[in-house]
Amino acid sequence: MAQVGIFFGTDTGSTRKIAKMIQQKMGDVAAKPLNVNRIEASAFDEYSMLILGTPTLGSGMLPGIEADCEMESWAEFLDANPELSLEGKTVALFGLGDQVSYPDEFVDGLGELYDFVVEAGATVIGSWPLDGYEFNESGAVDEDKFVGLVIDKDNQSSLSEQRVSHWVEQISSEFGL
Repeated sequence: MAQVGIFFGTDTGSTRKIAKMIQQKMGDVAAKPLNVNRIEASAFDEYSMLILGTPTLGSGMLPGIEADCEMESWAEFLDANPELSLEGKTVALFGLGDQVSYPDEFVDGLGELYDFVVEAGATVIGSWPLDGYEFNESGAVDEDKFVGLVIDKDNQSSLSEQRVSHWVEQISSEFGL
């Protein structure tokens, strides 16, 4: 049985593809990635370890109807589950963004998701270095690191698989797997 649950929000499908790549690299310890618009919050209860992923839309928003996305996603999931407790859970985060078109709010959606899981009581692992990215501001930076893996498929797609591989090794160790 899988020990790690992978959940993602998406607007174009890119976050789903990265979630699948993470699951493939983790192997049997990780469950099939699930879109948050297709689950109940109780799905988180099945796992003590979670990987949560999100893109950032426009001026730093989580995907969802408020962000002019046609499908429900993180924005609605979080709004519908404000009392969600992640006490006792260890969470690794990943986010997608575009550092060239949005250098002043690069992966801010990841920062919003981080704030939610910390407030919900989770222990967050998987911080990622800022090296190799060029941006002005990001709500996903904490103590000179990103709060999770950052992927820029628009401008650095050739680095995505390598970054995912290194991050999966890192979080596997941090999860104690």
